[in-house]
Amino acid sequence: MNRMKTKIIVIAIAVIVIPLAVYTVLPLFINTEINEPLPTLNNENNDAAAIQEFNRFMEMGEQERTERGHQMSNEERDMIMIGAARSNGTTVNEDITITIGQEASTAYTGEFVGVNDGIHNAEGQVKVLTLNDGTNFLRLEDFRATNGPDLYVYLSTDKGASDFVNLGRLKGNVGNQNYEIPEGTDLSKYDSALIWCQAFSVLFGSAELEPTNSSSSQ
Repeated sequence: MNRMKTKIIVIAIAVIVIPLAVYTVLPLFINTEINEPLPTLNNENNDAAAIQEFNRFMEMGEQERTERGHQMSNEERDMIMIGAARSNGTTVNEDITITIGQEASTAYTGEFVGVNDGIHNAEGQVKVLTLNDGTNFLRLEDFRATNGPDLYVYLSTDKGASDFVNLGRLKGNVGNQNYEIPEGTDLSKYDSALIWCQAFSVLFGSAELEPTNSSSSQ
């Protein structure tokens, strides 16, 4: 009889303890993975508000935008970035102007790889063209980027723009365009082309510049 009671007690304890142990211990060995995209504005009213914030931001002076941009919260920055992406950008289509007797050779080439997170992106080809007078141009071809505030074209040593040569403000977020490279720029050092948001210190896209066969053999 005592043995029977003991068995019943053991079973009762097991019924309580085992599920409790599974509930408390098992989750320690289970991973739950989730990958959510960045929050986006999904209605016209929010899009209009974001575009309005972007336009207000762009009405500031360049120095004021940079100072204000570094003070903003991530949510405020995202709002302006989304507004920029929703607004109409600028298309530029430039040819290389070559005077009589000059020729242009391609010294470096690359392909833009965008951050591509829904807000920051850049794609297209990039070339370094050298005229026979020694002038170098960075040329963007079949280029397209999401619109953004204070976008600039940099030649940089890395994707973080820790050491860079500023080629000027991006002329348009779509199209073919040229940027003169300052004389004396070491292209073996500054071998990455960046589309960089100066106000927020954010990368939109980068391209590694690879020497062509003709330039590497010189």
